[in-house]
Amino acid sequence: MTVSHPGQRVAVLADAQNLYHTARSLYSRNIDYSALLDEAVDGRNLSRAIAYVIRADSPDEETFFEALVDIGFETRIKDIKTFQDGSKKADWDVGMSLDAVSLASHNDAIVLCTGDGDFARLCRFLRHEGCRVEAMGFEESSAEELKAATDGFRDLSADADRFLL
Repeated sequence: MTVSHPGQRVAVLADAQNLYHTARSLYSRNIDYSALLDEAVDGRNLSRAIAYVIRADSPDEETFFEALVDIGFETRIKDIKTFQDGSKKADWDVGMSLDAVSLASHNDAIVLCTGDGDFARLCRFLRHEGCRVEAMGFEESSAEELKAATDGFRDLSADADRFLL
């Protein structure tokens, strides 16, 4: 997936909602964030690892958030919003994008752990700015425009037993 050199500085940004829903939908399993982070770093110098999560008041989520921190992720937590019509919304697209832009000048590579095609334009911008952009996601649900906009894509489905619990 990567053209990695031991001296490269890398930031890893994980879209936990995207990964969670895809892993549950495709495999009825959860993500192994430790394996995900190891693969994303790939022997390089990790500058930041950030997991973007949603607080939905489920029983085990605080334990999950703590586990992410223990693995080495900073957590960005957003509360789920419930609207008057009962619909719910929570996503980190803007926050994740802003962090990626802010981190790009301090890193040689940014790894986006998501399959969300909304990040394709971000990838093109970061590459234009001279930052290597990689993505990790499940082939079956990763947007073609995201994969095309990166320098490398790692299909988590190709080694599902490694990346899933």
